[in-house]
Amino acid sequence: MDIFAANETNILLEKGTVGLIPTGFAVAIPDGFEIQIRPRSGLAVNHGIGLINSPGTIDADYRGEVKIAMINLGEKPYTVQRGDRIAQMVVNRVYQAKLDVVQQLDETRRNSGGFGHTGR
Repeated sequence: MDIFAANETNILLEKGTVGLIPTGFAVAIPDGFEIQIRPRSGLAVNHGIGLINSPGTIDADYRGEVKIAMINLGEKPYTVQRGDRIAQMVVNRVYQAKLDVVQQLDETRRNSGGFGHTGR
């Protein structure tokens, strides 16, 4: 889903700055789900605008206004106007993992090989 800015006045994001943009809505999602907030590719490619914590997660117990933490990584100031599409929202199921502490992990072909280790 697209998310729209609900700021009362324009918000100027200078080069290299972060701004918290209001959306004007709150959500109540059921236990076992989360909302992920993702950047818009058009803003990223055309203006260098991204999200400082991407993807952002909204947990099922949060009830406040959804706000979008935008960052200007571009070369020019960017103005966020009321009604601008500023992010995207996806609802996902969340699985809670139970972790077991062990002294040693099982061996794999890759083992501790890092980035690019698989040759792909």
